[in-house]
Amino acid sequence: MRILMLSWEFPPRSVGGLSQHVADLTAALAREGEDVHLVTCAAPGAPEVEVVGGVHVYRVNSYNLPSLDFITWVLQLNMGMMECAVSVINSTGGFDLVHAHDWLVAYAGRALKHAYKLPLIATIHATEYGRNWGLHNDLQRYISDVEWWLTYEAWRVIVCSRYMEDELKRVFRLPADKIRVVPNGVDLCRYKKVESKNLARDFYAAPDERIVLYVGRLVHEKGAHILIDAIPKILHYYAKTKFIIAGKGPAADYLKNKARDMGIYDRIYFTGYIDDATRDFLYREADVAVFPSLYEPFGMVVLEAMAARTPVVVSDVGGLSEIVQHEQNGLKFYSGNSGSLADNVLRLLYETDFAAQLAERAYRDLHRFYTWDEIAQRTLGVYEEVRGEYKAHARKTNSWLSGINKLRRLKREITDAGRYTAPGYGIEDVYENCSKTPEAGGRCH
Repeated sequence: MRILMLSWEFPPRSVGGLSQHVADLTAALAREGEDVHLVTCAAPGAPEVEVVGGVHVYRVNSYNLPSLDFITWVLQLNMGMMECAVSVINSTGGFDLVHAHDWLVAYAGRALKHAYKLPLIATIHATEYGRNWGLHNDLQRYISDVEWWLTYEAWRVIVCSRYMEDELKRVFRLPADKIRVVPNGVDLCRYKKVESKNLARDFYAAPDERIVLYVGRLVHEKGAHILIDAIPKILHYYAKTKFIIAGKGPAADYLKNKARDMGIYDRIYFTGYIDDATRDFLYREADVAVFPSLYEPFGMVVLEAMAARTPVVVSDVGGLSEIVQHEQNGLKFYSGNSGSLADNVLRLLYETDFAAQLAERAYRDLHRFYTWDEIAQRTLGVYEEVRGEYKAHARKTNSWLSGINKLRRLKREITDAGRYTAPGYGIEDVYENCSKTPEAGGRCH
């Protein structure tokens, strides 16, 4: 199968979890023998065209024109993606389907669908409504409208969790038979214990300190402020604890000032942006990984921590609740409740055998449900389903439609004239035969 995929993120360009998702999914599809072509946004230092893990990657610029605002930049990017995709389609001989990830590529996805008469599949990783607990300004309403438009244009909509399935039904009134749930996956090999050059645990914490790790964007919805609120209680009962907050985002200065005001800034290591190798190293060295999100459609970072065999504490919200079963493969705390978070972290710090059991069960769950080979197979199942339905409902050719219209006019003219066909030549029989599709043996003369 030849697949044309659209995503505004792909390594080395990484803003959130979408980048890694697309990278791992496309590579897994290529391993299954599929011909995958990805059109994405350019990144500094990255080649315009390359093959990555068997995937043909095309990076385009957003016209290199000044943009008045973010929406203008997105529209310019989509124009560039369409130009690139047209060239790729014309040079490769066409594709079986188009797969668009999130609203930022909706315009290009919809245009290619109609221009080349290809089925469109959309993956919605999150919604503007969910990220902001409603729509509060014109920009948010516009983005939400484009998200809805993409789901309307798509033949199938893929989401990563039952939570997101319910959100799309509620927010967009999307019918259940249009949605398919395919979770994210994780590359287990990436988190095996390896020697890490230029990385040492002592750089982040003292030898006798336990490490509590947060990895994620520093935005309100990810809940890093909830962890900071929980730190005084954790330190009161387990003083030799170091907290690492890894990531960047608009809330970084707020979180640092909050820690200073609380007198705990020296107990937190704010790393800022970290590369994949450093992130994976920290996962392996951490004693507890904490994910206190207030809104989380899935939570790939949880899978990453589990793959490193690090016990996790997550908020009981969204997709996190589906991944983690309390006291089975991790611990849950009441969303937004710093006291509940502190209690669960302390339990893992003190009950080390229990923490190790949770981590081992979580690792086994990853092997069963969250490998990328498994996710690729489920995604291919959606592709095959759409291809089958699309062929069964394929657009009729212009010549076939012309024949139908000609016979309809002939029948109407004969009826209007009050004449009947000659014996042995029934207009009804000819009309019925022509009304069949060419595939069903119909023909028009």
